[in-house]
Amino acid sequence: MLDLKAIREDPEPYRHALARRGAAEALDRVLLLDEERRSLTVRVEALRAEQNRGSKEVAQASGEDKRELIAKLREVSAELKTLEPELARVEEELQHHASRLPNVPDPTAPDGRTEEDNVVVKEVGEKRGFDFQPLDHLALGEALGMIDTDRGVRTSGARFAYLMGPAARLQFALVRYAFDFTDAYGYTPVVPPVLVREEAMFGTGFLPTDEAQIYLTRDDDLYLVGTSEVPLAALHMGEILEPADLPQRYLGYSTCFRREAGTYGKDTRGIFRVHQFDKLEMFSFVLPSESGAEHERLLAIEEAWVQSLEIPYRVVNVCIGDLGGPAAKKYDIEAWLPAQGKYREITSTSNTTDFQARRLDCRVRLPEGNRPLHTLNGTLSAIGRTIIALLENGQRSDGSVVLPSALHPYLAERDHVLTPPR
Repeated sequence: MLDLKAIREDPEPYRHALARRGAAEALDRVLLLDEERRSLTVRVEALRAEQNRGSKEVAQASGEDKRELIAKLREVSAELKTLEPELARVEEELQHHASRLPNVPDPTAPDGRTEEDNVVVKEVGEKRGFDFQPLDHLALGEALGMIDTDRGVRTSGARFAYLMGPAARLQFALVRYAFDFTDAYGYTPVVPPVLVREEAMFGTGFLPTDEAQIYLTRDDDLYLVGTSEVPLAALHMGEILEPADLPQRYLGYSTCFRREAGTYGKDTRGIFRVHQFDKLEMFSFVLPSESGAEHERLLAIEEAWVQSLEIPYRVVNVCIGDLGGPAAKKYDIEAWLPAQGKYREITSTSNTTDFQARRLDCRVRLPEGNRPLHTLNGTLSAIGRTIIALLENGQRSDGSVVLPSALHPYLAERDHVLTPPR
C-alpha cells in the first residue's frame, strides 16, 4: 500500500514513477477518489457535529425556538442519510483501487515488459563442456530412482511428482546445510504456518492482484501460501519494533503451493514448475534507511550459496514489467542448465520497501514518530530447482551424478556420487 498522504502532498514524482509500471492512470483515479473522500468526510463530520449541538440545544429550548431547531435537525439528518452511504461507497472504491496500485519502482530497476528485457548484471562460474549429450533432470532423476512424475500425476494430477530415495535425502541435506550456512549471517530458522488468513495474504500484496495463483480452503477461508515470505512477513504484523531490535532476519522452510494459472503448456516436463514444492526463504525487517544495503546483502548471500554448490549462474536485474506488485527492485539468479542450453531462474531477492509493512501495520519507533519499516525477501533455495541444477551440472557419461563437496557432510557417503540402481 502506498502512502496516500505523501502522494497527495507531491504527486508528480509518484505519477512519473508509476507511469513506468503503466499505473499512472490508476494513481490519478485513486487521487480523485481520495479527494472526494476527504471532501465528503469534512461535510459528514460537520453535519454530525451540528447534529450533536442541535440535540443539546433542543433539550434546553421551548416553543417556537424548539420547533425551528427540530426542523433544522431533520434537514441535517436527511442530508446525513444521503451522504453517509455515499462516503462509505467512496471509501470502499478508494480501498479497492488503492490496494491494486503496485509499489513505486526503484530508479535502478530497468524498464521493460517481459523477462526478455531483464538486464544481465554478471555471469559467474564456468559452463561445463560435455563430450556426450547431457540429459535433462527428468531423464537423470528417473534413471537414478529420484523423481517419479508418472505416479505423481496419477495421484494428484499434472505438475506433481514424488521425490524418492536419493532425492529426499538430498532435499534434507540442502535444508540442513542451509541452516548452518545462514547461521553465519545471523538468520533465525523458522518453520512457519503454510495456511494463513486473508490479512496475511493482503498484507504481503498477494491479494487482491494474485488471487488466481492461490489455493483457498473451501470451509475455513485459509489460504495455502506460495512462499514462506507470507507468514514470515506476518510474523510482526501489527507490531511496533524498536530500532535496537533491527534488523530481524529469518530463514523460513516450508512447503509452497501455486496454481500456476496462465502457464498452460509451459515447463510441463519434470519438476521445474510444479504446484507443490519446498523452499528456503530469507526475510528481513530493517530500518528504512538500510533496505538498499540489505538488498545487496541478500543477493551476496544467495550468490555465495550458489557458488558453494558449484552451479554456474548469472545475476539479472529484473525489469519493471516482470516485477511483482510489492517489489521496488528484484534480482534473479539464473542457473545454467546444460540440457536446456540456457539460464533459468532458481532464486530471487526483492526489496519491497515499506509496501508490505504499511499494509501489515508493522512499524518502527523513531524520534519523529512510529514509521513503517522496510521488508525484503530472498529465496535461498527452491529445493526442486536446486536439485535440477545439481543433477544437470553434475552428470557424467555413465549416468551418475557427482554432488558438490559442500553437501558431503550432510549426506551418507553413498550419496556423494549418485549412481543408477542395478
